Amino acid sequence: MPVLCQKISMLDSSEVVFLQLGAMAALALYVAANLGANDVANSMGTSVGSKALTLRQAIIVAGILEFSGAVLFGQGVSETLATGVVNAQVFATQPQVFLIGMVSVLIACGLWLQIATSRGLPVSSSHAVVGAIAGFSCVAAGINAVDWRTIGTISLTWVATPVASGALAALFYSVVKYSILDRPDPLFQMREWIPWLSAAMLSVFGIIVLPSVVDVALVQTGAIAAAHDRFGWNLPIHDIVIGIGSIGAIGLTLNSWKKLESVENEKDRGEKAEGISTKSSPTQKLGHSLIEQQMARFQVLSACFVAFSHGSNDVGNAVAPLAAIAYIRRTGSFPSEDFSVPLWILVVGGTGIVIGLAIWGKNVIATVGEKIIELQPSGGFCAELATATTVLLASRFGLPVSTSHALVGAVVGVGLIKAWKTVRLQTLLSIGSAWLVTIPIAAGLGAIIFSIAQSIGQF
Repeated sequence: MPVLCQKISMLDSSEVVFLQLGAMAALALYVAANLGANDVANSMGTSVGSKALTLRQAIIVAGILEFSGAVLFGQGVSETLATGVVNAQVFATQPQVFLIGMVSVLIACGLWLQIATSRGLPVSSSHAVVGAIAGFSCVAAGINAVDWRTIGTISLTWVATPVASGALAALFYSVVKYSILDRPDPLFQMREWIPWLSAAMLSVFGIIVLPSVVDVALVQTGAIAAAHDRFGWNLPIHDIVIGIGSIGAIGLTLNSWKKLESVENEKDRGEKAEGISTKSSPTQKLGHSLIEQQMARFQVLSACFVAFSHGSNDVGNAVAPLAAIAYIRRTGSFPSEDFSVPLWILVVGGTGIVIGLAIWGKNVIATVGEKIIELQPSGGFCAELATATTVLLASRFGLPVSTSHALVGAVVGVGLIKAWKTVRLQTLLSIGSAWLVTIPIAAGLGAIIFSIAQSIGQF
């Protein structure tokens, strides 16, 4: 009888651990769903706003690419956020307290992201996670448990990111407007600029995505090492990335030229069939219509790159706390700086992003794409290109930035060049207010939830 009781006790203990981990996975799924609902507007908001994609198409495309990026390449940005925001030495001797804190972080971030999403406000999930970690850390071990220098750096990006992205977007749109849209023969100018636009887009997005793709597909699989052993080829990764990008730019240029020519010929045949003289028709207006159609293709492609890279980068905001919890449950110690995120946790994050995008994503997509200014594909393309450039440059310098901040700044930059009076200040004030309160609200929620959880545990 005692042996039977011991077996039942062991079974109950293992079941409790499994149920606890399952509950934490469900919680991380909830956070990822809110992240998907809010942050995926970064990649698809301008495409929907400019009518390059319908909302349904945007949700399907973003869902596939966000999930692929999160599962295939999410481990590249899965380092624990705790090592940068908290003093690891403080929690090294009390990992269970840190575990309760990370549970509090998941709940706090999920709640705040859902509130912001329900109001259609694009906020930074990175800032929410950092704020929640700082909040529970202060309650658990005092203010010295927080690395305030990191908090200060993140706070500076509130201003720097949208300003830099807005300036780049204004520059890009000014070039497009002056060199193509405002010219007497915009179609001729578009043909001349297609190679440069293709190269610019694939250079920016290729630098974000291709190095990770090449590393996983060729380096980690041993393909480059096998080629070196068999043929003596020494293929640096950056040369492979440049080669793939160049081939892509040439292919995109040739395809764009072909599409532009076929659409132009089709319109000419339609006008002749209706008895309309092409010479008497407004050439510039027709040219603008064809140019926007071409820009829509560029914009959709750029949105796909942003969605993939967003899934691979920002999924860590949802799953890093879960990975830390799973690590502590498995080892009983505080997670080290090099701990990795298991594949099943990345799948949870990717699935949550897709679910949240499908259920709630339309609110924030509408805000970014339609409620700041009325976008056309040319403006939307410039906004996304500026956003990617800003985020890429910041990551090169090791600066933590928010894609949400960058995109909103870029949309405003385009609006200032296009027609500054059309920028809706009320929408910007609402978004700015949400930015300012994200860290303090997340910190407050994290502190309150941690205090309640700790008191329940003691009880």
